[in-house]
Amino acid sequence: MLDKFIKTVDFINRWAGRCGSFLVIVLTILVVLEVVMRYLFGRPTTWSFEVTKMIYGFYFMILGGYTLQKKGHVAIDVIYEMLKPKTRAILDIISYLIFFFPFCTVVLIEGIKFAKKSWQISETSWSVFAPPLYPIKTVIPVAVALMLLQGIAIFISHIRFLIKER
Repeated sequence: MLDKFIKTVDFINRWAGRCGSFLVIVLTILVVLEVVMRYLFGRPTTWSFEVTKMIYGFYFMILGGYTLQKKGHVAIDVIYEMLKPKTRAILDIISYLIFFFPFCTVVLIEGIKFAKKSWQISETSWSVFAPPLYPIKTVIPVAVALMLLQGIAIFISHIRFLIKER
């Protein structure tokens, strides 16, 4: 059952990572379009800045779990890499318990409140374009949930590794 959970979480974050990575193409096209419209035709768009900002925010947030899965988050691992695998697993378990899980839990709870309030008031941007903000604010708890699930899967893997080592 734990294997199925880990494989499912890995699959979901890999899928989110692959799909999310294509947003860079969309983002690039929109930025180039805005530059062409602004400087070649002298007619900047009213929507481009906000849409690109939202796409980048979505991209940045939704890839958190995938980045965690691939060990791509910033880490100072000069000493860590010199340690034995068993010691590394113990350090990871401790750091997940002390830092990762509490941080993700707080951000998830507050992110849900943040998104809920945005939906309740049908929040929109202050600009002339005024796109709705509640969809992008909903991405915050979704992205944190994906990262939290990936963290749980990694945590379980470390515990299983330690059990096998005994």
